[in-house]
Amino acid sequence: MPGKAQPRGVLLTWFGMPGLYAGAAYNRRMGTQSRWDGLILGPTLATLDADAGYGLVEDGAMGWKDGVLAYVGSRDDLPGDVDGLADEIIETDALATPGLVDCHTHVVFAGDRAAEFELRLQGASYEQIARAGGGILSTVRAVREAGEDELLRQSEPRVAALLRDGVTTLEIKSGYGLDFDGERKMLRVARALGERFGIEVRATYLAAHALPPEFANDADGYIDAAIGWLPRLHAEGLVDAVDAFCEGIGFSPAQTRRMFEAARALGLPVKLHADQLSDLGGAALAAGFDGLSADHIEYTSEDGVRAMAAHGTVAVLLPGAFHVLRETRLPPLDLLREHHVPMAVATDCNPGTSPLLSLRQAMQLACTHFRLTPEEALRGATVNAAKALGLHDRGVLRAGMRADFVLWNAVRPAELCYWLGGGLAQGVFAGGRRIA
Repeated sequence: MPGKAQPRGVLLTWFGMPGLYAGAAYNRRMGTQSRWDGLILGPTLATLDADAGYGLVEDGAMGWKDGVLAYVGSRDDLPGDVDGLADEIIETDALATPGLVDCHTHVVFAGDRAAEFELRLQGASYEQIARAGGGILSTVRAVREAGEDELLRQSEPRVAALLRDGVTTLEIKSGYGLDFDGERKMLRVARALGERFGIEVRATYLAAHALPPEFANDADGYIDAAIGWLPRLHAEGLVDAVDAFCEGIGFSPAQTRRMFEAARALGLPVKLHADQLSDLGGAALAAGFDGLSADHIEYTSEDGVRAMAAHGTVAVLLPGAFHVLRETRLPPLDLLREHHVPMAVATDCNPGTSPLLSLRQAMQLACTHFRLTPEEALRGATVNAAKALGLHDRGVLRAGMRADFVLWNAVRPAELCYWLGGGLAQGVFAGGRRIA
């Protein structure tokens, strides 16, 4: 890349990762308990370990043991002789950031809706596409027809793509089954994906996503059924949070409230697809339940923003859907900043409105469409995204936090939002283990 300094050291492959540079102590093992599992020397660290700024450390060092960061700081301040500090030592001039956290995805689904994308560009309306058997219910049919192994097989490449571009923690929603068996199948696949890739997957129950055909014109009856399925799925360990689509074409605030009350009775946190197409007070509703996040929020009012601020509810911005749908109504960004509401950024990866397989690209879209600064976008995909999942052990580079980090082929953090596409990640680590 133009302007990139030549790396130091001797070119080796470490944990199967070409392009990182090992020092003289590479792979020397002393077997003492106090030694770290790994130590990286020389990167520029963007720690984000403050309320503002990147927290840059030039010629930095980062060590970890048992999946937890043991040291983050200057190479010069390392304790003791470098050769005796860790089992694995590498040297690199990469940019290191916290691992990215994709806090809003629908990445488990079957089939795709590329044909609908083409039809929309040819002038077909959503109603025409729905009458022809398309729309969300086409994905519901595909998910219901797919076996669990097939659904896992189709979802794996999407997760792999997200990881390759820096994701180390992932949220996955149900919502394309819309019956007990289908929702259970999706949640089981979400759990299996976490095991398959060695990352933490937070599974969100989104049965209140759309009305299935067997409950046509009976939204209240469907909410009754979805509430009834929740305790059974929670008892199987498949649910970490509960979501709903509160919108005129989705579910009413009253129906959403009933779903959230059922979640609260089980001790489950909530989040909400809120105020995407109109202001039904969804953000304030989610905040009233101490919701983890309110997502989309293009039409959220100042009262909704104030409620989010009062209850610590994160604003999750989804520029992929904004981009694909060619929306023009921006989220209330100035109000979010004025009231100090944390802003997260996510892919919203789904087959209909955001077929986006890169959280870094979502960061770029957030800068372009929403005018986030690169720092806001990076915080939005790390520390604030972790908050949106109720996770407080990741999102910054600090001793005691999870060893989730990415080494990038970049000089400065703004490049992560500057480049359109391309593979910038040299290595992606979750719990100190290379995953991509």
